Amino acid sequence: MINQVKELNQLSGRGPKSEALYARKEQVLPRAISSLAPFMMKEGRGAIIHDVDGRRYLDLTGGWGCLNVGHSHPKVVQAVQEQAARYLHTDCSVVMHEPYIALAERLVGYAPGPRPKRVAFFNSGAEAVENAVKIARYHTRRRAIVVFEGAFHGRTLLTMTMTHKASPYKAHFGPFASDIYRLPYPNPYRNPISTRQWERQLVSLVSPAEVAAIVVEPIQGEGGFVVPSDGFLAYLRQLCDREGIVLVADEVQSGMGRTGKFFAHEHFGVEPDLVCLGKSLASGLPLSGVLGVSEVIDAVGDSGIGGTYVGNPIACVAGLAVLDVIEDEKLLERAQIIGRYLQERFSEMQQRYPLVGDVRGLGAMQALEFVSDRQSKEPAGAQTAQIVQEALDHGVIIAKAGLSGNVIRMLLPLVTSDAELAEGLDVLEQAIKTVSSSAR
Repeated sequence: MINQVKELNQLSGRGPKSEALYARKEQVLPRAISSLAPFMMKEGRGAIIHDVDGRRYLDLTGGWGCLNVGHSHPKVVQAVQEQAARYLHTDCSVVMHEPYIALAERLVGYAPGPRPKRVAFFNSGAEAVENAVKIARYHTRRRAIVVFEGAFHGRTLLTMTMTHKASPYKAHFGPFASDIYRLPYPNPYRNPISTRQWERQLVSLVSPAEVAAIVVEPIQGEGGFVVPSDGFLAYLRQLCDREGIVLVADEVQSGMGRTGKFFAHEHFGVEPDLVCLGKSLASGLPLSGVLGVSEVIDAVGDSGIGGTYVGNPIACVAGLAVLDVIEDEKLLERAQIIGRYLQERFSEMQQRYPLVGDVRGLGAMQALEFVSDRQSKEPAGAQTAQIVQEALDHGVIIAKAGLSGNVIRMLLPLVTSDAELAEGLDVLEQAIKTVSSSAR
């Protein structure tokens, strides 16, 4: 990796063209529609964004994890253009189309485990999770759903209920869906709960005989890139087999190669019954999916799941192009290389700055957790926000996470070059140094 890069210019504030566009935005968009970056985007290539004023930014958020193959990858753009010239849309419940089938075939080929699989497509990650719950309830004829502290599953009524963080996702949006039960996520840094303790809490809340599904992120995304304690996912698999529960892996953020394997659950040697996919599946176009074991997903009868826009042909050909890029450019291997470099740099930062409490992740899915005191592990949410702003002021866009907003997570495109990666981490480290100095 390249460690010496030129320092970026100060980019705080907005250029005049962005300022004019933001003035228009304030007149027609609701207050809730806000953005981290203060500028308006003109174009993006790979990991680089240019705004309407010609300023350059390094995007380590990848559109919140949708751009594993980068902004506007030529193969994806070409596939979309060619498909748009043929036909834009058909509701697959009226007329099916070949790209839907072809993408399903490819995804089934990636699925580990001996059981036959099938795929149904939807539009968003939340829709994938919600349909996985519907399938699990139909298959088991049970109602209860078990989810986890720190979970993020979406913003619909059901998935908002399943999501943990109250503000901004749930506050004042109730009442919520019924039959959702929340349990601790085994966090080696903050809550290394044993499987015995976890199961004791489960049976105190709900009888396993009434549970339709346990929905788990193999690595939590919005929760702070938490990797579960060793053996926990294997334990969940055993528990689900014993009690007739459907095990659902929400891989909307962790899938599509981000961890160095196509699915994050592969790291744990576990075969879920249903896997939810989205985000980078179609390079940010609206496409998600549920990849399921045939005996589970086929329980639902004709037209029991679906939607007008699901499996849109343009999104499906984008998904096929994404898979081509992952294979042709060896992005699984690239994610592992990026991950090793991130771990090395993050570990050095942890040694230098007491503000860094924990370093964790798998593959390119790496994170830093910031604390004001390493003994008490008090979350340093305010300092984390300052670090994000400091990096943004110097041309690097990074993402926060965690219930306390004290985690910085890496969602960078897997096509990010060595020089760009080093550049971004140099700016991030300088931001940590600056905030650490001001906090003394």
